[in-house]
Amino acid sequence: MVKKEVVGSTRTIQWKCVESRIDSKCLNYGRFILSPLKKGQADTIGIAMRRALLGEIKGTSITRAKFKKVKVSHEYSRIVGIEEPVHEILLNLKQIVLRNFTNGVIKASICVSGPTRVTAKDISLPPFVQIIDTTQYIATLTEPIDFSIELQIERDRGYRVKHTNNLQDQDGSYPIDAVSMPVRTVNYTIHNCRNGNEDEEILFLEIWTNGSLTPREALRDASINLIGLFIPFLHPEEGDICLKEKKNTFTLPPLSFKDRVSELKFWEEIEELKKYTDKKIKELDKLRKKKKKIEIPWDCLFIDQLRLSSRTYNCLKKSNINTMLDIMNTRAEDFFQIKDFRTKEFVEITLLIAQMIDFLVILYKNKRST
Repeated sequence: MVKKEVVGSTRTIQWKCVESRIDSKCLNYGRFILSPLKKGQADTIGIAMRRALLGEIKGTSITRAKFKKVKVSHEYSRIVGIEEPVHEILLNLKQIVLRNFTNGVIKASICVSGPTRVTAKDISLPPFVQIIDTTQYIATLTEPIDFSIELQIERDRGYRVKHTNNLQDQDGSYPIDAVSMPVRTVNYTIHNCRNGNEDEEILFLEIWTNGSLTPREALRDASINLIGLFIPFLHPEEGDICLKEKKNTFTLPPLSFKDRVSELKFWEEIEELKKYTDKKIKELDKLRKKKKKIEIPWDCLFIDQLRLSSRTYNCLKKSNINTMLDIMNTRAEDFFQIKDFRTKEFVEITLLIAQMIDFLVILYKNKRST
């Protein structure tokens, strides 16, 4: 129905939200369409918007924790009276979803007495910072002790990895891997249609957020960020920018003997992987004969969940390969018929299938015989 409406529309490009739902407090979903677009425009917008949604939108997270009133020697130590070790508490703090639009470092704290179950609602925050899900778990106090943590909250974008050896900083605090990404997943698909004698495209954009932003807000923020990146090109060229000439530039030489040896080694490793996979398939066949068949809904395992590289994901999506079942039903030669699908992508798919076969072998080995 949407397709018919778009085909009959004018040349003015318009967008619309065709589906919106809240799956949980920390998972919102939105599906949008943009049309009508000329041939090739949907890919241009889809790729740019996906990158902007995942990497350019700011989010708020807990970046540091300092335990008070107790001595903690390292991240993997345990505190008497607390069920979880320190590193598990830090991981639970990392999962807390916050909503905040102010920049700068924000201080927060947790001060409770046991025995009790500590959740996100126990965090004392400034009024301008909101906890999305107050039931998110932090720790369990099994004894009547005082549990006190000082927290540091920051607003940033992307993913910040801590650079420590699981030890405290000089002030006694522990850094936390900060995930400042309100958008969890982005997926786009392109539908081709005709308007008279003209080919047109419809862009479908799916956005999942962590609840700190709605998909509509994420789409707006990503659009504003993209526009901001291109604005400098609208201004006159700066004449006083001086780029130093690189004197030590050189052209790449032809493939050396060493490089050819590396390439040969690469293909040998691929052959070894193929032999290993064939061996595991035979082992799986034997286990299937001895034990009751395990039904795996491969058609419900979507490629969005497989953590594929962007290039591999886009190649599969364009070829209407949407699930693990589709991948398993596709022959090796058919993969190479896909546009822009290279050896590197084939290796990634081969490794994925090998992992799935390993997973099945483990399942069958742990299953009782019939």
